[in-house]
Amino acid sequence: MPLVISNCVVIPDHEIELTAIRAQGAGGQNVNKVSSAIHLRFDIQHSSLPDFYKQKLLAMNDSRISKDGVLILKAQEFRTQEKNRQEALNRLQELVQKAGYVQKARRPTKPSRNSQKKRMDRKTKHSRTKSLRGRVDH
Repeated sequence: MPLVISNCVVIPDHEIELTAIRAQGAGGQNVNKVSSAIHLRFDIQHSSLPDFYKQKLLAMNDSRISKDGVLILKAQEFRTQEKNRQEALNRLQELVQKAGYVQKARRPTKPSRNSQKKRMDRKTKHSRTKSLRGRVDH
C-alpha cells in the first residue's frame, strides 16, 4: 500500500526498503531469536517525490540522512514487527510532511491612525502630569 503524504504526493512501496533486524536492548530470551526491529531505507534523490520535497529533505540538517541522500530510520519501540513497520512508515510520513510545510509569509503592518492619536494623547497627558509634579514657586 503506497504511503500517502498529501492529496497529490504519494510514495510507492517499491521506493521504501524495509528490513527486519534484531532489536537492541533488554528483552530476555526473546531478543536474540526474533527480528522484530525494522530498518527503513528511503533514497530521496531517486524517489518519485516532487523536486520541492527532495530539496527540502536534503537541506535538512538531520543525522538520519546520509551524504548520499538516503534516509535511514530504525524502529524498535514495539515487540511486534508489524507495529515497528507501521511506526517506521509513520515517521517517514511525518518527516516528509514536515519538509513540505511552507510557513506563511509575514506581512508587516502599520499602526492605525486612531491608535497613533491615542498614543500621542496618552504621552501628552503623562507629560503634563509629570510637569505638574515640579517645585511650586510663590
